[in-house]
Amino acid sequence: MVSPRNAQQEAQELLADGYVARVLEPSPPAIDDGDWFADDAVSLSDADPDATAVMPTTAGEILWDELAADDPDVAAFAAERWLGAYKELGAIPQRFARRRTDFHRLAYSVVAEARRLANSKFGLRYTKDGFGTPFFTDESGADVQVRVEGIQLVVQRGDEVDSQKISTLEAAGRLVGVDPSTEAAEDDSPELGELDDPLIVDEASAEFIADWFGFATSVLEEFRLTPGAKDPSRVQLWPGHFDVALEVGSAEREQRATYGASLGDDAHDEPYLYVGAWGEVDRSNSFWNDETFSGATVSYTDLLEEPDPREAALVFFQTGYQLIKGR
Repeated sequence: MVSPRNAQQEAQELLADGYVARVLEPSPPAIDDGDWFADDAVSLSDADPDATAVMPTTAGEILWDELAADDPDVAAFAAERWLGAYKELGAIPQRFARRRTDFHRLAYSVVAEARRLANSKFGLRYTKDGFGTPFFTDESGADVQVRVEGIQLVVQRGDEVDSQKISTLEAAGRLVGVDPSTEAAEDDSPELGELDDPLIVDEASAEFIADWFGFATSVLEEFRLTPGAKDPSRVQLWPGHFDVALEVGSAEREQRATYGASLGDDAHDEPYLYVGAWGEVDRSNSFWNDETFSGATVSYTDLLEEPDPREAALVFFQTGYQLIKGR
């Protein structure tokens, strides 16, 4: 059964008095101004300075991972949400490419479209068991989130939830109240296709996608804290490319790059991490190994061979940052 969610509140209720929780997922209330029109889930700017911050990153006093080591209930909670007690990444499901493509179609044409129509923004975020919008305000003034939770499409308005099993883009549009659109698509997005064609999705692919986006978000939020990092953006899930990414570095000095995690595309058969420089890279350095864009990649297969994939991913991003910063 799908229930209304407030990720921040769920985490806070798990902790004792004197702690302030921070998570990776968006939470209400909706933010209707600023540059992002979205909450910064890991920010402590509005936290009680006398409280002990429990964080998924090293920006706080205590890591969720540390609390999880001594409390099985915290460990289970944190693992489900990629806050700590980290799960192992699993094998790529069979026939994943087709299922990835149909989740991608749904992401850009319906989920992101709902947010775009409300406030012109279309960036998405990792959410437990899937992905979704930050909370936004609808015409009635209610806080709304559209999300994919497993193989369910969910619309949360205030304390009410409507959901249905993913079937077609036409049905998804009716539930959400939008006409499926390509406004948030990119050049490498799959074509929209016929709106009444069945979307081929399954639980295994849904779980894999959620875990990849959760893993990536947890690493990129830590990478965002890199000392001296110039103008880091927010971590977002871009529906057009269907990847989680952020940008760091000085554009004026040609040191800016995009750092992210993709589920795969026409040029990459499996998911991969990437550093995409905004300018040219020195190809004499073997780090810059990708032949399809100005940057570097680590394949999913290679990542899983690392003793600690999260640490390996963080080192990969930091290495790319230092190379670009030093050129």
